[in-house]
Amino acid sequence: MVLVSGCLVGINCKYNGGNNYDERIFNLVKEGKAIPVCPEQLGGLKTPRNPSEICIKNNKRYVVSNQNLDVTAEYERGADEVLELAKKLNIKEVILQPKSPSCGKGKIYDGSFSKTLIDGNGVTADLLIKNGIKVYMPEEFFNEER
Repeated sequence: MVLVSGCLVGINCKYNGGNNYDERIFNLVKEGKAIPVCPEQLGGLKTPRNPSEICIKNNKRYVVSNQNLDVTAEYERGADEVLELAKKLNIKEVILQPKSPSCGKGKIYDGSFSKTLIDGNGVTADLLIKNGIKVYMPEEFFNEER
């Protein structure tokens, strides 16, 4: 069993009210092999919501909306909820949405809202990795031999 970003299975939980449907991931849920989650919604953010990006200030990471609203607490709460669920279900792998301030792994937006990517992880991806859970982006998951 794996956890997957809800937007990847067609749930309209993306910041703009849309989704990032991936049929391969939808099929994992349909086959009973995956459970969808949305860290942003679990953290208390509504859908749709203003886009947010991770900013670093004074060596501290914040998640800030394009309206300059600090939503770090909601992102951290959502990450904690996903980690708690993963622990309760003994989940060892997750498939998350690329570039997201919550779910991105390896590359995230730089906080300038200019679509500039930098090295880094989203809040949820980072917490899961630090707790020994393997985080995949969709292509990684389907290209790795199991």
